[in-house]
Amino acid sequence: MPDGAQAFWLRAPGHGEIRPVALPEPGPGDVVVRTLRSGVSRGTEALVFRGGVPAGQRAAMRAPFQEGDFPGPVKYGYLSVGSVRHGPPELLDRTVFCLYPHQTAYVVPAGAVTVVPDDVPPARAVLAGTVETAVNALWDAPPLVGDRVAVVGAGMVGCCVARLLARFPAVQVTLVEVDAARAPVAAALGVGFAAPQDTAGGCDLVVHTSATSAGLQTALDLLAPEGTVLDLSWYGDAEVRLSLGGAFHARRLGIRASQVGTVSPARSARRGTGARLALALDLLRDPAFDALVTGASHFDELPAVMPRLADGSLPALCHTITYDGTGPCSA
Repeated sequence: MPDGAQAFWLRAPGHGEIRPVALPEPGPGDVVVRTLRSGVSRGTEALVFRGGVPAGQRAAMRAPFQEGDFPGPVKYGYLSVGSVRHGPPELLDRTVFCLYPHQTAYVVPAGAVTVVPDDVPPARAVLAGTVETAVNALWDAPPLVGDRVAVVGAGMVGCCVARLLARFPAVQVTLVEVDAARAPVAAALGVGFAAPQDTAGGCDLVVHTSATSAGLQTALDLLAPEGTVLDLSWYGDAEVRLSLGGAFHARRLGIRASQVGTVSPARSARRGTGARLALALDLLRDPAFDALVTGASHFDELPAVMPRLADGSLPALCHTITYDGTGPCSA
């Protein structure tokens, strides 16, 4: 068994590096995973990379296998797909998803990994955590048959929500985004596309994912009377400003928060986090999600790639990291 690996660490806000790490001896209930792909969650990881996690939210923002503390040094990430090299016979050589940071190999309890369906390629499987967020959101505020729904923000989360909504009977879905270059992605997902100023109002439900004040204001403006905005954005330390002096009270509009840290109260009595993640991976059998995987870099390039993803100079929805031939655990 390998006794070492390499991991990506945020040394300080804006500065990443690759460090050698020692792997613990696996116990009887552990698995050793060799990483095949990981994904960069641009919204959350870019915020972490910039040092934007508020002091009061640092405990809530910890990833399951995070090491170190915000703002750094910290090893952070949660979209990892790998192959089990040691563990129970039923998991050996299986492709699995794990909420683990960017690292070439790792040892975790067997219960921390979820088997990826055979017909879901690793590059698509890294979206499991994001699709899980979308599943939880639609448990929080499910649309009704025939609803008009807008999704404001065509990032990873918004696009995953839009694709799931497209599968609801008779639900009209429009992806609302300021970047016109996202229109082909909306088409691949089977939903409509519009710029904020061109979007028809009267929506029964609006899902907001842009993490901007302007986006949240647009979401409110698109609602029909007594409609609800479901806000999935994480704003970090950014201030949010809204204009609530117009139709907000007269039309009895609502804003509801949704986050994936706990299972939606609508399903928590019957579903756990494991069942929710397994459902997300099953939904990823849908090849339409391939439209969200928009680039790849090798693990060794991460220190140079993360600043570009964080500042937007490297455009991407889901940028994946490859691991072939990396480090002592690649054999």
